Amino acid sequence: MRNNSIIKIFFLAITVVFFTSCDKDFNTLGGDLIGDEHFGLVHDSINVLSYNQNIGPVQSNNLPVNPLGIYEDDVFGTTEASFATQVVLASVNPTIGNNVEIDSVTLSIPYFSHIESTNATTGNSTYVLDSIYGSADENKRAIKLSVYENGYFMRDLDPVTGFLESQKYYTNQGSDFDALKGGVRLNDGVVAQNDAFFFDKSEIKNTTTTTTDGKEVKTTTKTAPAMHLALNKTYFKTKIIDAAASGKLITNDVFKNYFRGLYFKVEKSGASPGQLSMMNFKAGTVTINYKEDLVTTVNGQSTTTRVAKSIVLNMTGNTVSLVKNTKKTLYEDAITTNVNKTAGDSRLYVKGGEGAMSVLELFDKTDVLGYDASGNVSNVPNNIPDELDELRRIDPLTKRTKMINEASLVFHVDKAAMGTTKLPNRIYLYDLSNSTVLLDYLNDSSTGTNAKNGQLIFGGQLQKSTDGEYYYKFRITEHIRNLVKNLSSKNVKLGVVVTEDIRNTTMNALFSKFTLNDQNEIFKIPQASVLNPLGVVLYGGAASVPDAKRLKLKIYYTKPN
Repeated sequence: MRNNSIIKIFFLAITVVFFTSCDKDFNTLGGDLIGDEHFGLVHDSINVLSYNQNIGPVQSNNLPVNPLGIYEDDVFGTTEASFATQVVLASVNPTIGNNVEIDSVTLSIPYFSHIESTNATTGNSTYVLDSIYGSADENKRAIKLSVYENGYFMRDLDPVTGFLESQKYYTNQGSDFDALKGGVRLNDGVVAQNDAFFFDKSEIKNTTTTTTDGKEVKTTTKTAPAMHLALNKTYFKTKIIDAAASGKLITNDVFKNYFRGLYFKVEKSGASPGQLSMMNFKAGTVTINYKEDLVTTVNGQSTTTRVAKSIVLNMTGNTVSLVKNTKKTLYEDAITTNVNKTAGDSRLYVKGGEGAMSVLELFDKTDVLGYDASGNVSNVPNNIPDELDELRRIDPLTKRTKMINEASLVFHVDKAAMGTTKLPNRIYLYDLSNSTVLLDYLNDSSTGTNAKNGQLIFGGQLQKSTDGEYYYKFRITEHIRNLVKNLSSKNVKLGVVVTEDIRNTTMNALFSKFTLNDQNEIFKIPQASVLNPLGVVLYGGAASVPDAKRLKLKIYYTKPN
């Protein structure tokens, strides 16, 4: 008897370890292969209704980073991204002396970059620019960049809401800013800084000369690549230096109303397809270097000397990204006139910025009442359960439902449709009905070290299978478990967008709302999608899609026993 008990305990322990290991494996990074084997588990592949949704203009003020430039691809078309920002005085109410002469006005905005190599002899570094999109050909990367004084005042608060909410600005307001721009192009000097501007990856070197004991000493400082533009000195002498006497620089509130910031207007440069870069404009400055007279009096004798001074303007006020899209016909038709919300779309077009997203409906019905305690269908029309009802069925013997071990969605990239177009590194799946994250996102502790590598267990990273195909995979195990266990939980619609920062879950307002199949109105989309200019074509769940590529909900579960 005692030996039999030991044997039973042994086999019970083995069983517990087995199922615990299975559950753990489904939450590790090594489980992302499409051909995962789940030994001993029942597998269901459930069709997913998925279709395209046009996003249109979207709120784009005060984003953490902003696109600037032109990006062309053969699938989605051309994106032209301009930008407007307020500027503030780093030090208010400066004292301006006499006989002022401006030496230089320099606009500087650092690029996102990293060092590729450093010469051990010279100390010079070679940099690679990050977040650059477009042609790699040096002869085709130029854009036309014009910097103007911005004449459009950007309020902090919205008067329509009684000044209780922040003012929203949208991607389609380029014409508003263009109509009120200043009449003088401020970057009016070197051609490489205006008509043939390009994002230069060169290390910046500045050499200064000082005199010590009658000897000149030259010092060279090296900094990472940045946008450096020489701005019109005469304009800033009149607009900034001369305005101090009339009190325009006394506070930043006064100053922002007087000098309403800068408008960066982007246009094509000849036939060049151009480039687009993500920029951290809030790290940008405009530095006005000038000299003035300093009069000192010693023993009744006055001496006049020239002294160097500077005024710094920081780009830390309100900002807005202004986007102009020229869509390819196939893409535009796919997200507008050819959308099939009943049978689903065979191709899903997911595009950032003023782009498109995909809507997913996981089960046949949104109102699922489940089964009663005896395992009988409860209040389901015609007594015909859908897939979620079947998962919720309570076994009459064990009084338990199926145990969900893993649930996942795999989005296959349409390589033929994408061609050589750059693929986004990450897409994002979320609760579209409620404009919030899924449980699996919240429960993912792999927060990562930067915007690109968080929530790795939840998924959405671009991956490549052994046969050379690209795909994105999401684990939504907790989301499905919640639907199965909680009969009152609603089977919400899911949204798929590209993302620039998986950690950013902020939602931005749409210029025009859209309505889902269940008449739920959607007013917001993820902000991180607004930041990313890329797009991808995915296979949908329509019956016309080959089975191996078709979007399906895959569920591995253990039957109650």
